Amino acid sequence: MQELTRLIKEDMKPALGVTEPGAIAFAVARAREHTEGEIRQVRVALNSGMYKNAFTCGIPNSGHFGNLYAAALGAVAADASLGLQSLEHITEEDDVHAAELVEEGRVEVVLDHIGSEITIDASVTAGQDQCTVHIRGGHTDIACIEKNGAVIFRAAEKAEEGQESEQGMPVIHKYTLHEILDYVKTVQEGEISFIRDAFTMNMDLLEEGIQSPKTKIVHQLLKENESRIISDDARKTAQLLCNGAIEARVLGLARPAMSITGSGAHGIIATMPLFAYYEVNYEVVDDDILLRATALSYLITMYIKEYSGKLSAFCGCGIAAGTGMACGLAYMRNASEEQITMVIQNMASGLTGMICDGGNQGCAMKGIVAVDAAFRAVDMAMEHVCIDNIHGINGRTPEDTMRNMGRIASPGMVETEKTIVEIMEHK
Repeated sequence: MQELTRLIKEDMKPALGVTEPGAIAFAVARAREHTEGEIRQVRVALNSGMYKNAFTCGIPNSGHFGNLYAAALGAVAADASLGLQSLEHITEEDDVHAAELVEEGRVEVVLDHIGSEITIDASVTAGQDQCTVHIRGGHTDIACIEKNGAVIFRAAEKAEEGQESEQGMPVIHKYTLHEILDYVKTVQEGEISFIRDAFTMNMDLLEEGIQSPKTKIVHQLLKENESRIISDDARKTAQLLCNGAIEARVLGLARPAMSITGSGAHGIIATMPLFAYYEVNYEVVDDDILLRATALSYLITMYIKEYSGKLSAFCGCGIAAGTGMACGLAYMRNASEEQITMVIQNMASGLTGMICDGGNQGCAMKGIVAVDAAFRAVDMAMEHVCIDNIHGINGRTPEDTMRNMGRIASPGMVETEKTIVEIMEHK
């Protein structure tokens, strides 16, 4: 298996609901496993990206929203063995019990610091025991577990497997766009066939959204698409498949999304518009091209996200995954390397700066903007029209441009992140 194939395969993970509430519930559930007796207190400290992203988003199998209830459900009934799907088997009784913990003041979630790298410190006090789980770097990457003042687990100090090279740089940054395209064009189809799982999973999530009385945006998008899931209009079909699934996810409907770079919405944007284009243009775009275009989409998304950080003040879904998806669309239209570079420049000039104000219904609106921008960026690039690299944050090379896009988020938008959190807390 080639290195880039392994990178994609290890990063693609099912995630139920928004990944941040799932990660909070996972951490608390893992701490709860090491305690006995009645729960006396749950306390979770988060970095700003975690805190913001889970602040108002829906929770799977629950009628509640946000950090407090994610933590409470983690203590009551989440199954840590399921990772980011830890809330899969929550019942109505569990939801009531969690609400009681919150109402009694036994659950506290605090902002620990402003930062884009994931940190979760989840403590559970029950009976005579206290256990704290420390997560660093990834949503479920446990660095240390302490019980009653003693360390009972400590992860080996090593780079996240598959993500960093021996030189300490992210693996994806060893490659140029030219090398990524060469991989996409030459990798054996069977080696990347696992990518099909993303289309199946995300389509099931869309169907859940269409059937749910909680959703709003998906019904409007369906109406605009002639009340058909697949119409003759690739852009409207892409809007429906992509942003209907995102709305279902952020409202906490009980179907997983296939995530990439730790985000279900990233995974949806990176895949579903491509699947829509394939479905509408099946006579000229075959399954092999779809898989290769999606591999390109994933890799460009990763490239930008490794610069911006896992969680930041800019909308990685629209900016990073949107740019990846736009490159995939261009590939499906037989674009040259020069034209794909133009796509990146057009997306960088148009979308960079879109804020992230947490996982919420607004993610679908941001996704709508990203899909429109991607189709337009590709249309222009196919006519050799782009924002030249002399302008704005565009770089001399596509690699420079993608690095600059990421730098706008981190360190560029640290103060923006702080302001967003303050606004959310004082609404």
